Amino acid sequence: MLVLKQLFQFYVNASIHVALAVVALYLVNVESLNILNNNDLMGFLFFETIVCYNFVKYGVEAEKYVIVSKPSHRPIQVFSFLAFGACLYFFFRLPMQLWFVIALLTVVSALYAIPFLPSSRNLRSLGGLKIFLVGAVWVGFTVVLPAVEHQLGFSKQLLLLSLQIFVLVIVLILPFEIRDLKYDKLALKTLPQRWGISRTKQFGYALAFIFLLLGIFMADGQLNRISFYCLTTLLLILMLLRTKKIQSRYYASFWVEGIPIICVLSIKLMDMVF
Repeated sequence: MLVLKQLFQFYVNASIHVALAVVALYLVNVESLNILNNNDLMGFLFFETIVCYNFVKYGVEAEKYVIVSKPSHRPIQVFSFLAFGACLYFFFRLPMQLWFVIALLTVVSALYAIPFLPSSRNLRSLGGLKIFLVGAVWVGFTVVLPAVEHQLGFSKQLLLLSLQIFVLVIVLILPFEIRDLKYDKLALKTLPQRWGISRTKQFGYALAFIFLLLGIFMADGQLNRISFYCLTTLLLILMLLRTKKIQSRYYASFWVEGIPIICVLSIKLMDMVF
């Protein structure tokens, strides 16, 4: 039992769960765009997410990434370096037209944790704007990359899907923002700090409704798609209803981050039923 608990903690703390969530969102978007998924791109997204998230969580300062003080972080450090190697392997297997987009998104992700200049602040310190930055990066990796790979031109469908995923990611971030109220400095001016928990949740409900409207509009009368968007919206609302300042340890980092994975499973189920 202890071994299973340790494995689960490593699974969550080493960002494997969130990496699967990114891959899941990619699969949902590929199906929405009616294009084939690329296994090499999935592999890259998986390991890139692990490297980026672990760097932000554990290695904002270079010396912390090389010299780990906590013994519990050392397996994560080794795993992150192995993930970086796998990330490079899949990167060089991708079409060259993706390299520039990936480089741009990676730089933005790095600037989230690293200051522009030694005397300046990082993007993470921009308070309420940081969640919109994270939303934009997720859209870049899960919508823009497959669109560029398949040379999809600008279209209303691509725009609406990008907006929908952007909205979805912001809603998923709100429980983390509420959870971190007791840790964040007031100078960050996050949405819960500015608006309070109640108004932040109301903002989330409004975004969930926008997500549903965009989904119904894009579904074009397909019952399986409409059912999928309704189910996802219901999950988002229930998630926000249960969100508190004092949360269980894995409420946000496992259950909330697992919603994209549930989305993939549910959309496959809807396709089977309808």
